[in-house]
Parts: sequence; C-alpha cells; structure tokens
Amino acid sequence: MKKISRILILASLIFTACSSENDGAESNENGVDTFDRGAMLANWADNIIAPSFNNFKSTTQQLEDLTLAFTLNPSEENLIALRNQFESSYVNFQTVAMFDIGKAEELSYRRFLNTYPLATSDVENKIASGSYNLELPSSFKEQGFPALDYLLNGLGETDADIVAKYSAENYKNYLLDVSKRINSLTEEVNSSWQGDYRDTFVSGTSSSSTGSVDRFTNKYIMYYETFLRSGKIGYPAGAFTGTPSPINVEAYYSADLSKKLYLQAIKTTQDFFNGKYFNSSSTGMSYKQYLEFLDRGDLADDILSQFGTINSQAINLNDSFKSQVETNNTLMLVAFDELQKEVVLLKLDMVQALSISINYVDSDGD
Repeated sequence: MKKISRILILASLIFTACSSENDGAESNENGVDTFDRGAMLANWADNIIAPSFNNFKSTTQQLEDLTLAFTLNPSEENLIALRNQFESSYVNFQTVAMFDIGKAEELSYRRFLNTYPLATSDVENKIASGSYNLELPSSFKEQGFPALDYLLNGLGETDADIVAKYSAENYKNYLLDVSKRINSLTEEVNSSWQGDYRDTFVSGTSSSSTGSVDRFTNKYIMYYETFLRSGKIGYPAGAFTGTPSPINVEAYYSADLSKKLYLQAIKTTQDFFNGKYFNSSSTGMSYKQYLEFLDRGDLADDILSQFGTINSQAINLNDSFKSQVETNNTLMLVAFDELQKEVVLLKLDMVQALSISINYVDSDGD
C-alpha cells in the first residue's frame, strides 16, 4: 500500500503492568491481576492458532497441486478449478493473517503472501525476463495472493484469453513459482506451531512487554487497525486522503471476492476475542473472559456490540469493493467509521483495562 499521511492518529498510551506472579489463582483481590494467562495462551495456541494454520496448509497444498495441473494442461476447465481453489485459499488466509508472531514474523509471512496493490508492471517484467528471486523483500508486491489474483483473473477479458497467455512457458513458470512459495512459507509457519514454538509461546506468561499476551495483543490490534480497517477499507475508500483509490482494493481483479475476505477477517478477529475454537462452536479463555475477570464485562459487551454493528453494516456493501468504491464510496466510508470505533475500544479501553502497553506505531504498511 502506498505511504499515505494519517488524518486519524491515536496516541499510544503506556500503562504500568499489573503483577501476574500468581497466574494460577482464581481471584482478583486487592487489585492484583491473577488471571490465568497460561490457560489463555494454551487456548489460543492449541484451539485457535495451530488448527488454523494446519487447515490453511491443506488448502495451500491443494492450491499448488491445481496450479501444477493447470500449467501442465492449460484449459478453461483447469483454470476454473484453480481459480475456485485460489478463492477458497485466499478466504482461508484470513483465518491466519492475524497471527504474525514467531516464525510468521521471522519470515515476513503476511507481507510475502498479501501485499497489495500488486506491482503489475514489475510482475510482467519478471515474467518476460524469466529472471527473478521471490525470496527478496523487494519482491513483496510481486507475489502471493495478489499475484495469483492478477494471473488468474487479470490477463484477459475472457477465460479463453487468459488460458492463451499460458501457451508461454514464462507465464506457467511464474504462476507455479508463486503458488509453490505460498505453500512452502505456510509449511514453515505451520511446522513451527506443530513443533517447539507452541511451548515457547504458551510459557511466555509474564505480564510484560516480552510476555506472549502483551506481544500478541499488540499484533492483534495492529492487524485490526492497519490491515483490516485501513488495508481493506480505509485506503481504497480514500479515508486518509479524501480521494477514493480503487486500485488499493484487496482482490482487485476478482469479480466478487473482496467482501468475502473482509467478512472472514472480521469473523476471525471477533472469534479470537471470544476465544472461539477454530472450526468449532466451543470457546475457551479469551480477552472476553479476561475483561470479565477484571470486572469489565461492560467493555467486553461494548466491543462485541460494535462487532455486531460492523457486521450489520457490511451487509450493505457490494461483493466487489472495486465496484463499491466506484459507484457509492459513501458506504465504504461508513464502514471505515464503524471500524474506527472498534479501534478505540480495543487500542485504548481494552489495553488500559488489561494494563498492556501499545508499542507499535500505526503506519501505512505496504
């Protein structure tokens, strides 16, 4: 995403962390925070994050398999099958994009998989030359799901036109390399959660900036503010500049995918707040329970109520955010305003209640 000056700036607040030496206790007496952070971290890791990545890994493997099938036999039938899997995988990516910690943070996982808008001219130049290195940070805007979106939807007016492009080996090679890289990076991150990193994460129970709860809470709120609010809605709507910018829409080349991605991202953040298990109706220890433990059930209710308002407003949006921006951008700006209200509840009110310091600076991202 382009670097854009902010109109809305939230001041970072620093709070003194409460002691959590007695994490296993069941009371909150004398102002001492005795909430069981270890149990909450275990729920996050075992019932939400690890299962989400494991599920996503299965979809990226299918994506690579169908990409290979298409490159071996470019046909409209194989293109449609691959495109359907691309859309399914992109929606599933929204269930893991928030978890930018551990191996995902180390690999710049989210940036490699979903930096948009795509640098289309650079992609075409690399395809023409047949020479590129997708491992370089300078290639964030030339790969991942935005690249697949272009390569499967943006190369021609019709499916026949798109298939014709794949008579060239360079197009086949680039498409397959992009798909393989999505899968290989996902494999690395998934393996870390199925392996030793799970225990490292769960054992970080300290109430400090280095503890897992504090670190991930910063990641959670940054994802919501920067990638969900600003990335999916704010930048294309021109919320910071006053000028709508359709090219900044996620899934720009797809006809009806951007709203699905947005709704899944909202669901993921809301479910995580509630401690909801991945792909299950069960719930465990969570931000909601933490706030209730601290006698701030009123704030938990306000946060959930605002999620409900955001979801209700989203019903009015076009399936294609590109079309929405071009035909009635007012609804996008309304969506941004509702998302912003949740930022205040999470970034100011919730972190104050939990005595967690925000240590990131909201920036334009990529």
